[in-house]
Amino acid sequence: MRKLFTAKTLYFVLRVTLGLMFIYAGASKLTDPGLFAQIIDGYGLVSWSLAKKLAYGLPIFEIATGLALVIDIRGSLGVIVAQLLGFMAILLYAIHLGLDVDCGCFGLEEPGETGSGSLWESIIRDILMLGACLVMYWIRRATDIVPRRLAQLFSLQGWHG
Repeated sequence: MRKLFTAKTLYFVLRVTLGLMFIYAGASKLTDPGLFAQIIDGYGLVSWSLAKKLAYGLPIFEIATGLALVIDIRGSLGVIVAQLLGFMAILLYAIHLGLDVDCGCFGLEEPGETGSGSLWESIIRDILMLGACLVMYWIRRATDIVPRRLAQLFSLQGWHG
């Protein structure tokens, strides 16, 4: 009897789930970039002018990297890991300073999603996502999975769906 759950299946599930989470996070922030700029500003790390630019740029970048991970483009997993580490550093900074801010992780503020408790929950979620990334790296090494080069999207060669 054939195995129903293989390493390649787990890789696919983790890759698509994580990619869709980044797509959703980015898209939800784009529903109200002004509010997202206020959330960014609440961390006090950048000027208001830069916060307004980041309120558009960061969500678009999240969507792009999430989509790249869903279709398994080489380098996308590394960019996702870098984003997670950056997000975790900012959250730890906010906790260290005792900031009472919205995480901003999935866009608009939800009731009760401010303060160090929710920031710690966000860090735990990011650690779990980082763990999923490490599992995906391990599966790549243990199997013959090789992500696509970006150029393969624009040619019929090497596209196997």
